[in-house]
Amino acid sequence: MRPGWRILPADFDDPRLQALLALHLDGMRRYSPACAVHALDLSGLKAPGVTLYTLWQDDSLLGMGALRLHDGGVAEIKSMRTHPDHLGQGVARTLLEHLIDQARHQGCHRLSLETGSGPAFEAALNLYGARGFIRGGAFGDYTASDFNQFYHLDLQPA
Repeated sequence: MRPGWRILPADFDDPRLQALLALHLDGMRRYSPACAVHALDLSGLKAPGVTLYTLWQDDSLLGMGALRLHDGGVAEIKSMRTHPDHLGQGVARTLLEHLIDQARHQGCHRLSLETGSGPAFEAALNLYGARGFIRGGAFGDYTASDFNQFYHLDLQPA
């Protein structure tokens, strides 16, 4: 992590976080068919078993990412978003490493995610692929479609 960056649990009352979440949800709705939008809103991110982390530099919110725990030692990445002013600076990579560490710390043996297809999702797919996530089948309550994709990372003990 870069000097001066810090990862904190989300403060859901912070208007900067609310604005980034609104941007994220708008993007998911814009680039996904209505039947394939699985992004969590504020209430979903506050649900038991979900922890949203935020990455900050001074008073600037750089990005966010959530971990949702499933039964059977599986965790899921949700709500990964870099603030548009901070793209290309390693924000998503830093959050991804934190989520992987948190999943391991929770005793999970696998970390999974659901994402979409098309140009709007290419940067995320490249990030996950570079970190070793492998495309695989649907998990949890998801149903496979022509649009969504599922990726998994087997977690070895640290």
